[in-house]
Amino acid sequence: MHQQLLNRKQKRRLPQIVLLVFAVIWVVGLLPSLMPVASAHASLERRVPEANAKLKESPPFVELSFSEAVEPSAGSLQVLDSQKRKVTSDKPTLSEDRTKLKLALPSLQEGVYTASFHIVSEDGHPVSGSYVFVVGNPPEWKDGSTFNDDAGGSSGSHGLSSDNWLLFTVRILYYASLLVAAGLMIWSAVYRNPSESVSGVHRRLLLISMRVLLISLLLHIFIQAKEIMSGQPLSAWGELFTGTATGRAWLELIVVVLVGFVLQRATMYVKLLWAVIILAVESLIGHPAANDLKILTLAADWVHLVAAAVWAGGLLALVVLWFEDRKEAGRFGASFSKGALLSLVALVVSGILMMTLFLPKFSYLWLTPWGILLAIKSGLTLLVIGTGAWLRVRMSKSGIPDGRLLRVDLGLMLAIVAIAAIFTYISPLPANEPIRHHEMGEDMHYTLSVTPNVPGGENEAKLQIWLPEASGEPKAVVLRLHPEGSEEAPLDVPLAPFDDESYDNYPGYARTSYQATGAFLPYASKWTAEIRVMTQDDIEIVKRLDFANY
Repeated sequence: MHQQLLNRKQKRRLPQIVLLVFAVIWVVGLLPSLMPVASAHASLERRVPEANAKLKESPPFVELSFSEAVEPSAGSLQVLDSQKRKVTSDKPTLSEDRTKLKLALPSLQEGVYTASFHIVSEDGHPVSGSYVFVVGNPPEWKDGSTFNDDAGGSSGSHGLSSDNWLLFTVRILYYASLLVAAGLMIWSAVYRNPSESVSGVHRRLLLISMRVLLISLLLHIFIQAKEIMSGQPLSAWGELFTGTATGRAWLELIVVVLVGFVLQRATMYVKLLWAVIILAVESLIGHPAANDLKILTLAADWVHLVAAAVWAGGLLALVVLWFEDRKEAGRFGASFSKGALLSLVALVVSGILMMTLFLPKFSYLWLTPWGILLAIKSGLTLLVIGTGAWLRVRMSKSGIPDGRLLRVDLGLMLAIVAIAAIFTYISPLPANEPIRHHEMGEDMHYTLSVTPNVPGGENEAKLQIWLPEASGEPKAVVLRLHPEGSEEAPLDVPLAPFDDESYDNYPGYARTSYQATGAFLPYASKWTAEIRVMTQDDIEIVKRLDFANY
């Protein structure tokens, strides 16, 4: 009986369940007709300034126009300079119809700028992108080649290789004798009431160092001039020394050295003036003259040279005195200890300052021989500080410098001077190399080249695509650059087809070639080049290539 009642209830519920299912299906089918029709995602239709625009003056604003309204409370628009710094902290404004995003700009200096945006379209899809524009005539980007040419050498001459052993040997002799001669001039000028023993050591060492300086300077100039004038007639050498700033600086340096021979018995102020001038000339023909913030870099380098000269010249004189006259070595050592302490402080401070002026990033230290040598030099300097402190303690007890510690200090000084002679000649920055990459594959071959691969400068990108002949030409090709570790949107390089007359052909594959010219690498970074190729069958092929510039 109970079972019959249950069956009757289930039969009565069955029509209700069927009606409910049909009602749900009807409502679900009706929903699309009740909802507003969503258009395609918002796309960027217009830029002000235009991508790759070269402007004579700073634009008052950046304005982006989209194909549909964008969300007012989400997204961003920012403009970055060539150092990836925001040019303004102001927020962008949205037009009444929410299709235009506008950012007011301060007055921009000459340079390469990147406009980067992230927005959310009205249908909820994120859209992002970046593009580059140029204001005025930006200065050339500084990389390793800048410092390679600061003394008139060729771009490959300032590398650290065994081929340059003669140049570096002469350079070490020149640099060591320069510091010792200038240092001895300073000590002979400032050391009060020197004994005959001290004066004799100063005169002998000064004469020897001046002779070595003159010979090594002439050899140094000859080696560099020979490389510069390679293939030129002998008659053109005169133009090098009279018609170029580098040649005139070499002649001035020779004159200053020759004058030094007759100043050994001059007054204190004349000796100091000679040391100031010769070290200043050395700064003017070195890396500081090619760096940004030239005055500050030259001043820091000059202080560094003066401090090194005081330490090198004084230490060499102290070692010779220790062998010849222990009593006078103790007396001179007391003065040298104070001077050396001040010199080491000046060396450390000016060295750190120059490193920050030369290197845009601390990580560049490990990318060049310059940075590695600087790290070794810094470690040796720490040993010098420790040795000097110990030597000072021993002198306070006995009144005479410890001979073993003096030898250690002298050895460290010679090693540091040799390293400094080399690393002040090679480039502190890594050099940018052109990119050329070829990759084979069954679905596609491609070659990507970027020349000269310089940040903020005029670069040329060429992209060659080979697809199987049955696939036809690509429907779309995109070259997109992603900066590493950056919040900025990727940059699309404005590629255009061109008639490629090269002979790189592969049987069974058809080639299409694209190129672009412009400042599409706006700043130094590690980049990922993303190549997207859409075939006629709507098959997308994606390739990636990592490269860097500095």
